[in-house]
Amino acid sequence: MVKFVVEQAGGMSSVHLYGAQTVNNKGHLEIGGMDSVLLADTYGTPLIVYDTGLFRSRARAFKRTFSDEGVPAQVAYASKAFSCMAIYRLAEEEGLSLDVVSGGELYTAIRAGFPAERIHFHGNNKSEEELRMAFEEGVGCIVADNFLEISMIGRLARGSSRRMDVLIRVTPGIEAHTHDYITTGQEDSKFGFDLNNGQADEALRRLSEIPEIRVLGLHCHIGSQIFDTEAFGLAAESLIGKMDSWRRERGFVCSVLNLGGGFGIRYTEEDHPLEPEEYVKSMIRTVKRTTEEASYPLPEIWIEPGRSLVGDAGTTLYRAGSEKTVPGVRHYLAVDGGMSDNIRPALYGARYSAALANRMDEPHDARYTIAGKCCESGDKLIEEALLPGVREGDLVAVFCTGAYGYAMASNYNRLPRPAVVFVENGEHRLAIRRETYEDLVRLDAEPATVGKEGIR
Repeated sequence: MVKFVVEQAGGMSSVHLYGAQTVNNKGHLEIGGMDSVLLADTYGTPLIVYDTGLFRSRARAFKRTFSDEGVPAQVAYASKAFSCMAIYRLAEEEGLSLDVVSGGELYTAIRAGFPAERIHFHGNNKSEEELRMAFEEGVGCIVADNFLEISMIGRLARGSSRRMDVLIRVTPGIEAHTHDYITTGQEDSKFGFDLNNGQADEALRRLSEIPEIRVLGLHCHIGSQIFDTEAFGLAAESLIGKMDSWRRERGFVCSVLNLGGGFGIRYTEEDHPLEPEEYVKSMIRTVKRTTEEASYPLPEIWIEPGRSLVGDAGTTLYRAGSEKTVPGVRHYLAVDGGMSDNIRPALYGARYSAALANRMDEPHDARYTIAGKCCESGDKLIEEALLPGVREGDLVAVFCTGAYGYAMASNYNRLPRPAVVFVENGEHRLAIRRETYEDLVRLDAEPATVGKEGIR
């Protein structure tokens, strides 16, 4: 990330840019070599723009670090952050594995041509239908999350012609420093088997009784938007301790240790994440040290970056609309999207930064509350954004919207979901078309007529 600085009376004003973002001689924001004003004119707004070059560089950095350290590994894109056929194809091009959490994500991946043997199927309440799809498509691994699921896996495995690899998801009792809604590794969690009360041991026992199943090892995910390596190290030590006890007590050796994802990104100046490589290097050091101390064979390390691959690769472009000043309180600026395409600020107070994409070289020194157009008082994207004096039709860029924006988008107020475009090296291509009003009613049943005889 770089800082773009503009002069203003009495000082300087700065706007942070991400990845391949620059400002051209027109004062327009460029993303991946494309003028954002041209993109908005071509595809309309709201528009989510992904710098796929940044995705590629992040993916390569994760993979290269494992390779340089001589550690066998899989890097799986945690696609709940943003799922569509185009991003799955990009992940496949970069040699990533894929983490899916539903039948819909699995179906999308298969339709995109993603190799099924590199797909890991997650989820805390997989249906038998979803698990059957996983067996039929030949996914590479199922991450078992609960005892009901183990029973279903057993029934399906006995009727299948292929052996299924399984990881056991556990909660190691590690509480990462993150928001309560996105913390998943503590003991009080809906995910996984408790590592410390015997649940994980019982899960291994039940899975070991199914000849058609091969247990690879343990999986954990301790949370999201994590800025330090300490929690990952504690989780690794805890899981390796359990793995070592299984070796001593059962003669079972885990071949895979999956430490999940959750690597933080920079949304605002207050965020201070590490580079992707630093998270990986710290994990490797801890795993090597802990396994050496226990004389335990070094397992293959799997990780699942999601937000850190797509988060700051995405920028949402909006058109500025109405304004309202509440004297002494705030100045509202409404845009043509909002919580329907980015619910994170309303859901758990997520913070973002913004700029005027068509006037980047002007002082960003006026304070606005950027509000959406949904009929909710809480539909605010940014509480205090610094922008130039905004005019109707200006192009507002909200940065780092690539993770859990479109993925959590809705048709609230019957608003169509935005288009998504990929840009790289001065070229652009449509990834997801903009929904139309016709799309909104496509699944509606035809209106019924109500008469004396009832509905017909």
